[in-house]
Amino acid sequence: MTGRSALRPPTRSEYCVISCAEAWRDNGEVLASPMGLVPSFGARLAKRTFSPDLLLTDGEAMLVGLDGTAEGWLPYRRHLTMVTGGRRHVMMGASQIDRFGNQNISCIGDWARPARQLLGVRGAPVNTLNNPVSYWVPRHSPRVFVERVDMVSGVGYDRAEAAGVTRFHRLPRVVSDLGVFDFTGPGRSMRLVSVHPGVTVDQVRAATGFDLAVGGEVPFTREPTAEELRLIREVIDPGALRDREVRV
Repeated sequence: MTGRSALRPPTRSEYCVISCAEAWRDNGEVLASPMGLVPSFGARLAKRTFSPDLLLTDGEAMLVGLDGTAEGWLPYRRHLTMVTGGRRHVMMGASQIDRFGNQNISCIGDWARPARQLLGVRGAPVNTLNNPVSYWVPRHSPRVFVERVDMVSGVGYDRAEAAGVTRFHRLPRVVSDLGVFDFTGPGRSMRLVSVHPGVTVDQVRAATGFDLAVGGEVPFTREPTAEELRLIREVIDPGALRDREVRV
């Protein structure tokens, strides 16, 4: 790294970027579909480092290189083929998520008379049943990590199993501003994998609206390497937009 950036320790937002990047480790040649700034930075970091075969898109109809230059055409029919065959890994947001990974981005409150109308179900059911889906939550709180979602948009492990649609259903990880989670707890429930430096397990538990699985001593999220920090700070996000999404 150059100048003062080499002297600054990793920030919480940079731990979040590296945690999102890790979602695509060892994915091979699949289409990364990150939604949000930090997941987008994570996907680009993964492709520049440990997942060079990852495919990036402009979000519309083109495959793009690391500098955003168009490298190929991705027609809608081809995109759908990748989705239905599991060759796409989405990282979505969640207005609510429960212990089994059921996600809500549609409404808060009763569906017939919601207190708040949100995005709608969108492509969440198809995404979660047909290709790997991870989640990014920039504000970890009991209002997001809930005992029961008000409406199921993305399908969790319990519902996928009950419906017998588990062939391509996989939720690799959840990343929040407090830590990293997977679904290897009892009955495929959410488990705390790591906490970001400066965060305690008790803080995570207090910010979670259900009984979170915690197995043994929980490690800290791994440190970004010097090269990863250089890429984040000088190449991928020199304007530090990540700090606007993750505020400590």
